Amino acid sequence: MSTPPRTTRRPAPPGRGPGPRRRRWGMRTATTLSVLVLGAGGIGHAVVTSLDTGIGRVDPFKDMKNRPNAGRGLNLLLVGTDGRDKITEEERQKYRLGGAPCHCTDTVMLVHLSEDGRRASVVSLPRDSYTELPEHTDATTGKRHAPHPVKLNAAYAEGGPRLTVSTVERMTGVKISHYLEVDFTAFMKTVDALGGVDICTPRPLKDAYTGLDLTPGTHRMNGGEALQYVRSRHIDSAADLGRMQRQQRFLAALIHRATSSGVLLNPVRFKEVTATMLDSVRADAGFGARQLLDLNEAMRGFSPASSEFTSVPLAGDGTGVTVKGLGSTVKWDPEKSRRLFRAVRDDKPLTGPEKAPEKGRETASETASEKASDHPAKSGGSGGSGGSGASGGKGEPGRLVDVNPREIRVQVYNGTATDGLGKQVDDALHATGFNTTRAPLTSDGPDAHRTVVMYDPRWDRSAKSLAAALPGSELRAVKQQGATLKVVAGTDYKAVAPVRAEETPKGEFGATTGDQAVCA
Repeated sequence: MSTPPRTTRRPAPPGRGPGPRRRRWGMRTATTLSVLVLGAGGIGHAVVTSLDTGIGRVDPFKDMKNRPNAGRGLNLLLVGTDGRDKITEEERQKYRLGGAPCHCTDTVMLVHLSEDGRRASVVSLPRDSYTELPEHTDATTGKRHAPHPVKLNAAYAEGGPRLTVSTVERMTGVKISHYLEVDFTAFMKTVDALGGVDICTPRPLKDAYTGLDLTPGTHRMNGGEALQYVRSRHIDSAADLGRMQRQQRFLAALIHRATSSGVLLNPVRFKEVTATMLDSVRADAGFGARQLLDLNEAMRGFSPASSEFTSVPLAGDGTGVTVKGLGSTVKWDPEKSRRLFRAVRDDKPLTGPEKAPEKGRETASETASEKASDHPAKSGGSGGSGGSGASGGKGEPGRLVDVNPREIRVQVYNGTATDGLGKQVDDALHATGFNTTRAPLTSDGPDAHRTVVMYDPRWDRSAKSLAAALPGSELRAVKQQGATLKVVAGTDYKAVAPVRAEETPKGEFGATTGDQAVCA
C-alpha cells in the first residue's frame, strides 16, 4: 500500500523570536460542502487524538499503481455522498431528503494546500463529467466490469473511494495525498454546531425539488437550510454549474463564520464542533492526529482571503453533450484543464492579475452574418443623435444582477416611429456597461408600446440582468436565438437603470478568493 505524503512543518517566519507559543487557528479545508477544522495551537495532542478516534476509515490507496508524481503541497480529494442513514424522519420531510440514495458522489472537490501553508485552492469537479473507467470489479455487486464510459460520480457507485481516487488522478494528473468523505448528516451537524452560516443572494432563489426559497438579501441558515442551498440545481438553466458556484460561496461563508465566531480559539468549543462533524466523516488511514497537528502548524494565520475557488474549464460553451446510455454529460476543455492542474501540481495560485474576460457559456459570440440574418429587421440604424437616456453610468452602484453587463451581447432595435430612439437606447445600455453592437436597427413590425427583451432560454440569467436595466420591459423567450440578446425599444422607454454584477473571478482560471464570496 502506498503511503500518502505527510505535510512538513513550516519554520517560524523571520523576526519571530523564541517565547511562549501563541494560540493559533487554522481553517483547514472543506469536505464536500463543509469545512474540516483541524486544530488550534492551544489544543493539546490528547484532544486531537480523541477526535481521531471518531473518524471512519477507508483504504482508497490499496494496490494502486502508476500514480502521478507527487508535486508540491498537499492534495485532498473531498467528496460528498448522498448518505442519509442518520437523518430523522422530521428532517427528511422538512428539508425534502426523501427518496433512495444513489450511493454515489453528490459533490467532488480537489483541495490543494500550498507548501508554505498560506493558501488553499478548491477546484470543483462536475459530477456529470464524462470519463471512462478501466476494467474493475464492482464494489457493491462483485461483478467484473469491462472498460466503459460513465459520469464521474458513478466511479464511487461502482468502485467506492479507491476507484474514485484513481479516476480523479487519471483525469487530473494530480496525486491525491488524502481522502475525506462526508454525508448529509455530517454537513448539517457541522453547520448547526457553528450556529448557522450567513448566505447572501442578489436575486430570488427557488427550487421546488429541494424546497429552497430565498428572497434577495442575507439569510442565516441552519444545517438543513444550508443543505437545501448547496443541493439545489433546478434554480435556472445553469443547473449543476450554478450549483457548484453556490457550493463554493457556501464554503467561503462557512470559513468566514468559523474564523470570525471565535470557535477556533476556544479549545472546548473547537472540540465540540469538530467531534460533531467527524462523527460522520470517513478518511484514509494516513490522515490522523499527527496530520491534524502538522496541518495546524503549517497553516497558521489562514483566513477566508487565503482560500480560492474555481471549477474545471469545460469544453465548448459548457452546456454539455448527450452521450448514448449516459444522458447529459460535460466534457473538460483539454488544454485549459491541463494548465489548471499543472498549476495545482506546481503549487501556484489560481488567482492572478485581471485579464480580458474569456467568453463562456453566457458570452459566446455570433458572427456578423448570423446577427444580421436571425432577426426580421431592416438593415441600417435609427438616425439622429439624442441623449443617452441613462439614469446612471458605469460608476454608479446600481442594482445587483447575476451576470456582468459587459458579458452580455445586445442588439438594439427601434420599435417605434421616434427617430433616433434605437441609438439612444444603445448608447444608454453601452454607458451602463452592456456589450451592445453599437449598430442599432429598425424593427419591421408595428409600433411597440412596451419594450421587449428577447432571449434564447439558455441565456435566461443574462436576460434577467438586462431586463433589470430596462424597468417595465417584457421578457420573451425565443428558442435557438443564440447568445445575442435583442431589445426592441417601445414607446414606454424612459431610461436605462444602472446595474452591476458581483465581484468577477480573476486570472486565467476564473478563480475567486473566499473574502470576495462572503456577504459584505
